[in-house]
Amino acid sequence: MAYSADTVVIIGLGLIGGSLARALRHSGFSKRFVGFGHREPSLRRGVELGVIDDFTLDLEEAIGQADILVVCTPTLVATQMLRDILPRLGPDGPVVTDVASVKGCLRDAAIDSLGAMPPRLVLAHPIAGSERSGVEASNAGLFVNHRVILTPVEGNDPEAVRLVRDMWDSTGAEVLDMAVDEHDAVLAATSHLPHVLAYALVDALAQSPASEDIFRFAAGGFRDFTRIASSDPAMWRDIAIANRSALLESIDLFSEHLGRLRRAVVEGDGEQLFATFSRAKCARDEFAALLAERGLRKS
Repeated sequence: MAYSADTVVIIGLGLIGGSLARALRHSGFSKRFVGFGHREPSLRRGVELGVIDDFTLDLEEAIGQADILVVCTPTLVATQMLRDILPRLGPDGPVVTDVASVKGCLRDAAIDSLGAMPPRLVLAHPIAGSERSGVEASNAGLFVNHRVILTPVEGNDPEAVRLVRDMWDSTGAEVLDMAVDEHDAVLAATSHLPHVLAYALVDALAQSPASEDIFRFAAGGFRDFTRIASSDPAMWRDIAIANRSALLESIDLFSEHLGRLRRAVVEGDGEQLFATFSRAKCARDEFAALLAERGLRKS
């Protein structure tokens, strides 16, 4: 069956939820936008800014209005939201999707709640963001030329998957498919580990007796590497817990390599240091070339 996309209900009206509403309004994909949450001032601000048309503090009312319901809360909250939402859905309920950075915990919560993956639940992850948070930081162009990963599973209604794909396509994003466990492993390595490292480095240096001079004389490399340590700590705490297994594998792999580098420094093993740095430079240059090629294809 074909699904309507007229009314989008955003659960959790922050940066991502607000930006999605703005993008869908700008593209004309949907006509009406409703916010749901527990913080009424934030929802009222969303109406004032023109991000949403209306809001409700009642979950049943939110579900009843939705053609598409998008869970835009932090990951662990999203897991509980699915447990609250899915049992309330009737046979003609909305298509449900999300924006969480970890997919396995949401899939497992859905299956635990209903005994099987619901056909209209299509898990998704937009790889876009900002160090700023809240609905006031939202913007319609946040997803343009960024990737959105869908993780459809056996039992998903193909039309529901198509609707979610079309929704993200309309924001200017590049939409890709990936298996749930593969997504969580890849994101642990490419996003979750870098955030953990940035937080750890800044925290360690901030507690150094020389912290004042360290930060005063830090240059662009330090600024660029640690930029993501300005991200929302609560969100990244939840991600680290939700993706614990895959993140630990990435941390252990990195720790092993860091240990080798430490031994090379201790032993003055310039050959080992040069080999590691050269391999890393080559890999980073190849990555930069891929990004440049992708940018040219998008232009």
